[in-house]
Amino acid sequence: MVAVPRFRVVRYAGLAGAILLAVGARFGGVLPQWRAGVTPVGIWQSEHGPLILGCWLVGTALLAGAWWAARDGVPSTRWVYVTTGLWLLPLLAAPPLGSRDVYSYACQGAVLHDGGNPYAGGVRGLGCPWLDSVSPTWQDSPAPYGPVFVLLAGLAVAIGGTLAGTLAVLRLYAVLGVALTAACLPALARRCGVPPQRALWLLLGCPIVAVHLVSGAHNDALMLGLLTAGLLVTVVGRGRPLPLFAGGVLLGLAVGIKVTAGVVVPFAMLAALSGPYRFRALLRDGVPVAAGAAFAVLAVTGLSGLGWGWVDGLARSGDSVQWTSPPTAFGLTVDYAGRLFGVDLDAVPVTRLVGLGLLGVLLVLLWWRARRADPVLGAGLALTATVALAPVFHPWYATWPLAVLAATAIAGRWLVVPGLLISFLTLPDGTNLARFSKLPGALAMTAFVLIVALLGVRATRRRRVEPDLPELAETAPSGR
Repeated sequence: MVAVPRFRVVRYAGLAGAILLAVGARFGGVLPQWRAGVTPVGIWQSEHGPLILGCWLVGTALLAGAWWAARDGVPSTRWVYVTTGLWLLPLLAAPPLGSRDVYSYACQGAVLHDGGNPYAGGVRGLGCPWLDSVSPTWQDSPAPYGPVFVLLAGLAVAIGGTLAGTLAVLRLYAVLGVALTAACLPALARRCGVPPQRALWLLLGCPIVAVHLVSGAHNDALMLGLLTAGLLVTVVGRGRPLPLFAGGVLLGLAVGIKVTAGVVVPFAMLAALSGPYRFRALLRDGVPVAAGAAFAVLAVTGLSGLGWGWVDGLARSGDSVQWTSPPTAFGLTVDYAGRLFGVDLDAVPVTRLVGLGLLGVLLVLLWWRARRADPVLGAGLALTATVALAPVFHPWYATWPLAVLAATAIAGRWLVVPGLLISFLTLPDGTNLARFSKLPGALAMTAFVLIVALLGVRATRRRRVEPDLPELAETAPSGR
């Protein structure tokens, strides 16, 4: 057993980090009034600038260091719940951190509450009393979220009344989503042969969860709660139509928040099988899951009365062009190379389209392989591929695969190292550092992808006869 004082240091170092982040949020977090032209240098030169950036840097480093220090094992699930709960308390009492999306949620809810349709246009044209709090990038974009979340946003406005009250309800949603994930993850991990405390720590200890899901109140938290609940109900209900249908309904509700959750449904159909894969077994056990998901999406869309405009809204989610998306980075690199020769190529739309094509192929291959392997691992890898090949990447997207892969035997370093790097991508006021490093970031991301692809090809050739991905797997921890 690891010495107890070590875990005290981990707990209270993380708590100190959370307090520093809350202080940074108090003086320079995502406040209601939008400020144009903000840069890291401008933040530093502003009133309290050194304090804001210092609290952000040291606070994030303490949270990330605490997560890293306990990556090889924690005492118990109770210890994880208490520790991460303490970390969240200071952030619950502070302004949002890392993104202005919560103000977009509030405005879309206000449009719905006033009888409008958030899918019909942007909040600028439809009218919102808090328009000045929304980033100009999204003021003219229709809501890209499913009807489940839009209805919840409208309810948040009805309950909260004011902007502050609405934000409080939206943050409550996020806390409930994280709590649902935390409640389901241990049982899902046991089903996958993984110590539950390991799975909980890999997810809840990640700084992205505290900063972006809870403090930033992102709707990804609710999506992940419903997604993990749907996977758990499906795995537990193998061979029984009604539980499988219920698991599908939960997955469908997750899709009704963010359509990304839909990539998990085919893998949940495999997880529902009560025996080895057979096409008949897939029809018998997998179809109820798909039927439940389809029923939930159709029912909520119909009952909302908002129509299918949320599908059209997804097209505007790619308005942001950042190197943090590998396909976008590759396109930016091609554009920069073209400018050296005086040619304006505009390659980003093409590389994004190629990325989506590769994603479709990869999802099919992952599903085909998951027939004889672990469907939950397949679902996590499918979410990883979706995050990596999507046209846009934001730091909170990393929680999608993390929430599922934490319950599998995948080596912790494959989850912790990316999470540590991603945690430092945004400043307290939502300023994305990727905006100020497009050229070096695009070149670095392109080089990284090419190196990984080369190493992957070489590794595949060496392991052609081996059944699984041994470099991703690890022996389950002893549950210290």
